Amino acid sequence: MTDSKHEVLIIGGGIAGLVLALEVADRRRVTLLQPARDEQGASRWAQGGIAAVLSPQDDVEAHVADTLVAGDGLCDEAAARFTVEQGPAAIGWLLSLGVPFTPDPDPEAGYPYHLTREGGHGARRIIHADDATGRAVVETLMAHVQAHPAIALRTDLTAIGLIGDSAGHCRGARCLDEEGQPHRLLAADTVLATGGASGLYRHTTSPRPASGEGMMMAAELGAELMNLEFQQFHPTCLYDPEGAPFLISEAVRGEGGLLLNVEGERFMPGVDPRAELAPRDIVARAIDAEMQRTGTDHVLLDIRHLGEAAIRHHFPTIHAHCASRGLDIARTPIPVVPAAHYSCGGITTNLEGTTTVPRLHAIGEVACTGLHGANRMASNSLLECLAFARSCGRRLRHASPAGDAPLTTWQPGRTPVPREEIAALRDEMRRIMSARVAIVRRDAGLDEAADALAELAGRLAPRLPEAAPDEELASLWHALRLARLTVACARARRESRGLHFNPDCPVHGEPSPRPSRIHLGDLAGP
Repeated sequence: MTDSKHEVLIIGGGIAGLVLALEVADRRRVTLLQPARDEQGASRWAQGGIAAVLSPQDDVEAHVADTLVAGDGLCDEAAARFTVEQGPAAIGWLLSLGVPFTPDPDPEAGYPYHLTREGGHGARRIIHADDATGRAVVETLMAHVQAHPAIALRTDLTAIGLIGDSAGHCRGARCLDEEGQPHRLLAADTVLATGGASGLYRHTTSPRPASGEGMMMAAELGAELMNLEFQQFHPTCLYDPEGAPFLISEAVRGEGGLLLNVEGERFMPGVDPRAELAPRDIVARAIDAEMQRTGTDHVLLDIRHLGEAAIRHHFPTIHAHCASRGLDIARTPIPVVPAAHYSCGGITTNLEGTTTVPRLHAIGEVACTGLHGANRMASNSLLECLAFARSCGRRLRHASPAGDAPLTTWQPGRTPVPREEIAALRDEMRRIMSARVAIVRRDAGLDEAADALAELAGRLAPRLPEAAPDEELASLWHALRLARLTVACARARRESRGLHFNPDCPVHGEPSPRPSRIHLGDLAGP
């Protein structure tokens, strides 16, 4: 085992991690872990854009109000206001770096870049780079990171746990290299930017979704987690059983796309007055109900009325991908189905990304800032990455003395756990979560999920003390425990609110909305 010392260690190379690295590196040396497999992380797949108040016809109060409505009464208003207020400066910073946002061809539009509209927004405020915004932002940020002399980009290491000390402080991370050899990266400050937990489910909008590994690494050191029951399912993932997951951006509905059942009938106007532009939790539940009513495994998203020229102009990536799968979306409706997409819960943080564990920060989807409440509004997530990464960066630019308490020990075992056994356990976990803890969950199903997940954990836990270090094994163990904590949060919430819809509980049944807070120690058993 090798040890190395670092000033600021960032785990995760999506938009949040890249922004933070650039914010800090002018003052302190940064080590950024971005394993090669993470190049396909959630940031790169973000299509729609970034929500920000940029148009003269828009204002901060309107954006805050829309966010609070979408969050179904559980947003932290201070976090929402902070995030929205940071939007214009954050977009200006990205433009200064050269992000190629799509210009608006209309000189009378009032803003030089095209702004689209998505569900929950009362105005056009989504700035985008065609329909591949995440990729454009990641590639621009990565070019600057690779050119910065104070940033060491490591693609050969994967973090599998954090290092603590006897004082309860975070002191870095335990990692494995590409040959499976263990390394300890000791750091004065550690930041998690590892993504969410959509990988707990069978069907997701990303080919390589995170499974909450960063959340559980923090929880192992005692960090508080919050709002785990609010897992967002994007209403429109391409229904393509033989292909890789592919998201159909909410901007498609923002530009006039209509949801139809398999009989060719619209159903959203009868569900919500905002129809296809209702918040995601409402649209996803409506699609799920329509699929059950008609006994089908998808619905249809129709944009044929926009015309082929407009479709190719606004959605070149979606058009090209669908064409590669034999679907001409200018002539045929797009088959879509809801899929796990975004974790509104995560590690509890303040407005500077600080967690409840000293010297440990969290930003991006792994964190729960209070912005999203019970349901994330479209395109607020990339805005949150920018606002909180820059805020966290301002805090970390100024170094403070690190602790010197004795470190916790790490003595890896030597017995490999077969990969096929790991894969089988993960598949069973995902089956349980998808069947019992998805868009609609009931008390009996949550009870069954709790028992089944505890049984899986009980089968794996005795193997761990002697197990050889393994990235997939560590990921599974993190995921299993996070799944159990998610079920515990869902069972404890005795109301239906936002993304947590339980027909056995009344809508907004509790006297006042409250976040759900939980620690790893709250789990019974392994």
